[in-house]
Parts: sequence; C-alpha cells; structure tokens
Amino acid sequence: MDSILTSVKKLLGLTEEYTAFDADLIMHINSVLMILRQMGVGPQEGFGISDATATWSEFCQNRADIEAVKSYTALKVKMLFDPPQSSSTMEATKNLISELEWRLYAECDREEKQCGC
Repeated sequence: MDSILTSVKKLLGLTEEYTAFDADLIMHINSVLMILRQMGVGPQEGFGISDATATWSEFCQNRADIEAVKSYTALKVKMLFDPPQSSSTMEATKNLISELEWRLYAECDREEKQCGC
C-alpha cells in the first residue's frame, strides 16, 4: 500500500472506502509532512497531499532507509485526530514519536544533506 492517505487510514482502523474523515486526515497529514520537512526529511520544496493518489514513493523518493516516516506520520496523525484516552497509552505513543523523531534526525544528520526520505 503506497498511498499516504490509505496507509494512515488503515493504521487508524478506517477502511479505504470510508471517506467521512478524509478532509480532517488530509489536513493532519499535511501538518505532519510539514514537520518532517522542517526536520530535513522529504522533498526540500515541501510536499502535500489532497487525496489518496499521493504516494510514499513520491514523498520518499524510493529511499528505503527512512521507512520510519510512515510510522511517524501515522502516530502523529493519530495523536491529532484520535488521541488515546489512557494516559499510559498516550505517554507510550509520545515516547515512540520522540524516538522516531530522534532517529530521523540522526539519519538525516548522518547524511549531512536533505533526506529525500
């Protein structure tokens, strides 16, 4: 599954056919993609989605070394769209997001250039 929107929906427990929340999810996904660009991950000129046609291959430019972008995006969107009710789950999710951010920073810093993901 290469569609950014579809893969995030799947990780949120939504089917591809269920479109009631697509506008909300697209807004949150674009916010996370902006954060990634500011971290130095993804296309330097920025990247946004408007529907299910935008793909991870386009965003990541077919790089396999930063696959964590997918998990990071899904977790950040979940925290914006449907945050966990349990404080322990919330804390665990925040910790995982922080770890993924650090690892993405480290990978891009190691390369000393913009990571096209």
